[in-house]
Amino acid sequence: MKDPKSKVMEMLQKHPKVFSNIARIEMIRAAAERREAMVTESGALATWTAPESTGRSPKDTYMVKRASSANNIDWAAPNNLPIDEETFDQIFTDAVVMLNATDQLYETDRVIGADSKYALPVKVVTYRALHTLFIDNMFRPVPADIKMSCFADNGFLLLALPFHKLDSDKYEGKLRKLPNGKTSDLIVAMDYDRRIGMVIGSAYMGSMKKMLFTVMNYLLPLRGILPLHCSANEGDKGDSALLLGLSGTGKTTLSADPARALLGDDEHGWSDDGIANFEFGCYAKMIDINPKKEPDIYDAVMHKADYQNHGAMVENAMVYPDGRFDFYDNRFTENSRASFPLSYLKNIKPSSVAGHPKTILFLTADAYGVLPPVSRLNKEQAMLWFMMGYTSKLAGTETGVTEPQVAFSRFFGAPFMPCKPHIYATMLSNKMEQFQTCVFLINTGWSGGGYGVGKRIDLTLTRRMVNAALNGELDTVHYTEDLLLHLQVPVSCPGVPPEILNPVNTWAYHEAYRSAADKLAKQFSDHFDKAYGSNNLPESMVSQCPGK
Repeated sequence: MKDPKSKVMEMLQKHPKVFSNIARIEMIRAAAERREAMVTESGALATWTAPESTGRSPKDTYMVKRASSANNIDWAAPNNLPIDEETFDQIFTDAVVMLNATDQLYETDRVIGADSKYALPVKVVTYRALHTLFIDNMFRPVPADIKMSCFADNGFLLLALPFHKLDSDKYEGKLRKLPNGKTSDLIVAMDYDRRIGMVIGSAYMGSMKKMLFTVMNYLLPLRGILPLHCSANEGDKGDSALLLGLSGTGKTTLSADPARALLGDDEHGWSDDGIANFEFGCYAKMIDINPKKEPDIYDAVMHKADYQNHGAMVENAMVYPDGRFDFYDNRFTENSRASFPLSYLKNIKPSSVAGHPKTILFLTADAYGVLPPVSRLNKEQAMLWFMMGYTSKLAGTETGVTEPQVAFSRFFGAPFMPCKPHIYATMLSNKMEQFQTCVFLINTGWSGGGYGVGKRIDLTLTRRMVNAALNGELDTVHYTEDLLLHLQVPVSCPGVPPEILNPVNTWAYHEAYRSAADKLAKQFSDHFDKAYGSNNLPESMVSQCPGK
């Protein structure tokens, strides 16, 4: 087909009504006037994408398989779904036709990446003012020195058609078949080689964000830069930290610390110069948000302002007729989200760049209630947990997930890490050793029993343990080794009741704990054998797998 980027540019030149890089206030005003969103009591915008688009749709997310890039991608991974070039081109052509038929278009230019040396220029074309505002919230203005970027001459183009549907009959046998026998009419697809992508039929705005991150997570390792699904912050002494974890494990919440400057809450790159945030904003879960425990995030959304000067937006939360939010009402989804600029938080580092991290935290929400709330990992243990990426998949983060499920997501972000696993693992190992980075495992999940019996670990205590790990208080305490899980568990932690540090103490029946621990260890061992058993990994790392 004709060069797709040229085809889109030609459409934009001929379309009768294109709003190109309009001011933020115009985006907000248009979203409200076109009734794409409701203005709430605080001035923030509220929108609903329920029931079909309240989370990502990984089964409808594809990447083009072509000879020039196929060897870099792990096609055995369940999240790396291939699509052939011809089908992608046909759908892309359909997308251009559908966009051209709309009454107006928005064209927005931004970049992904705070470090200009590898900032990726992104052009987003859509017919929705609200989705344009989301892009403005989440991604960075084009810097004056963009020409120094290794991607300056070949940026990414994204077409977003959130409320259009594909002609499913046309693509029968090419796309996913639904349980009712019909072909899916939704697609999220990307072409790494030509650097183009499209979102059709998914109004959930996280679909755009996560696609662009996946693109970065493919491109950066090929340039010697390690991308990580993590939040990051920095202490007043320049000591930076990375917090890795899947959605729902607390990256956004725990990184928003009034004592530490926030770089970003979701994705960062680790280059030879240090770490840099990909984003310009935050995309925070709002379900059950407590203004006393998470004041910065709550205030970022709920501060009162004229709506034209606010611009925070909330997806799929309950709003009463008078404009009040009810974040405890989950009837739409457990995955209600707020998007807002980082500048709405009280303590950020505007440059969003920092030196090499002193500490890395792996966050997991353990639905079994088995893992200790904090433990220290040596190098081999850190590599094992990085490659396993254990957590519980929490309700609402994906379509069809209604309660927590045990999940292994390598690198704490498997859906967004398309390259072969040894690429990411080797890079992290080398950087940890080079910069003497300490690693801790933080359980933000359950204690005193599994999901439905125990309780979620209190956020105040989790914050205290995180701070102890970051400020060095856990460097001098005594540890015991859990021989089943192969974890180094602290005997004490300042400001934390010592009895909760060993999870068996929080269970009513110790035998029940040991049974749950054995079950989890077996799942670890079985998954490790299935995922990595034939990879000839070092025995020093294999022996650190729970159950081994």
